[in-house]
Amino acid sequence: MTARVVVLVSGTGTLLQALLDASDHDFDIVAVISDQPDALALERAQGAGVATAVLAPSSCASRDDWDLALADLVGAHNPDLIVCAGFMRVLGPGFLSEFPDRIINSHPALLPSFPGAHGVRDAIAYGVGVTGCTVHVVDGGVDTGPILAQRAVEVLQGDDESSLHERIKVEERLLLVDIVRRLSVGGIRITGRRVTFT
Repeated sequence: MTARVVVLVSGTGTLLQALLDASDHDFDIVAVISDQPDALALERAQGAGVATAVLAPSSCASRDDWDLALADLVGAHNPDLIVCAGFMRVLGPGFLSEFPDRIINSHPALLPSFPGAHGVRDAIAYGVGVTGCTVHVVDGGVDTGPILAQRAVEVLQGDDESSLHERIKVEERLLLVDIVRRLSVGGIRITGRRVTFT
């Protein structure tokens, strides 16, 4: 049975594109939803014939209302898995409680180091020799959920944020596709912070 995947996006959609290119009998992207009406990712989805929607936080009276509206919007597509692919919002309890252990996120750093919106910049500023990418289960924190998988990327002499991020994105796309496929054909068991694929 093909897993139904909803992807949440905010930006250009390079991670989304990797998922669109890889979708097959294991998983199918049934909707792409953004908090940004001008996100290029929406154009990528529309070009692939995938349903899209926009739910801007400003369209709701409160943050809690936005979480609940997003849960309704996503839930209407009956997803098996929800993927945050460059989605720049923290999901609140009203959303998370509707899809326990079914929401994953991709982050361009080796968590728990350098969480948040500037993981690549922070890694360079700190002077690390190795950074990378992480795919993790989403919880109520900022990039704090249990880790599903990671890939390392060397920081080269002369790297700036842009050059390093481009190399991280290569690994991030491969890793995210691999994890989405694994979750589409199996499940996970979470014990404390340890994740076991089943």
